[in-house]
Amino acid sequence: MLAPLQSFDLQVVPAIWDDLNVDWKKFSAVILRSCWDYHFKPKAFLDWLRRLEEESVSVWNPTSVVRWNMDKTYLRELAARGVPIPQTEWLETGIPASLFEVMQRNGFEQAVIKPTISATAHMTFRTALATAQHDQTWLDEILRSSGVMVQAFVEEVITQGEWSLLFFNKKFSHAILKQPRAGDFRVQSDFGGSVKTALPSPSLIAQAEALLAMVDAPLLYARVDGVERNGQLLLIELELIEPQLFLSFSSEARARFAEAIAGLP
Repeated sequence: MLAPLQSFDLQVVPAIWDDLNVDWKKFSAVILRSCWDYHFKPKAFLDWLRRLEEESVSVWNPTSVVRWNMDKTYLRELAARGVPIPQTEWLETGIPASLFEVMQRNGFEQAVIKPTISATAHMTFRTALATAQHDQTWLDEILRSSGVMVQAFVEEVITQGEWSLLFFNKKFSHAILKQPRAGDFRVQSDFGGSVKTALPSPSLIAQAEALLAMVDAPLLYARVDGVERNGQLLLIELELIEPQLFLSFSSEARARFAEAIAGLP
């Protein structure tokens, strides 16, 4: 990625978000790329965002977007606006809940449990109605420190794969199709998942574009993760903070991203 940026005469200085010795004001822009530990210390991350705002540092994506996107309850907001997501029940931090009753109430035979602040499938697990009582201890542990989403298991992730549609400045760049390893449901490479380049249908791209248009802020980058169900994009995640952009798969994508960075205000 360095070569395309250098072609625009841009200097890249790596810095760690929670390094207290970094003078963020000296940079013309701070681009979040690999802050993959923010979910372990969300309060510190929010404090850092506030500091950048107070110092008038240019941050991409914008701090307002990052703050909104770091808690998966943004999916509930998008669903209320008509965006299709898997059927989900939301549980609040510190409020006990019976996993069996949640599963039964929603008609879930299988479900995925996720903390509302999480990354890279951290503390995410798959459960079933038949094993819900056994899995209760996992849910109890997560609820002690985080809200939880109990989401209907999306079979298409296994049978078809999960799309990642990549956008720069809300314009489609490229796409990846991710699949879990045999016997798993997590598509991340950390858990043995595989990825390949693929071309989604024009309809799927248009649906992702319409979704991004709902975000009332400029976006340097965005990754729309979802599956196709009966021609419709079913949103799994809208990644606006630190997504893998799969730039290694395409020199053209690297050039497009560098151009988008060079064009920042």
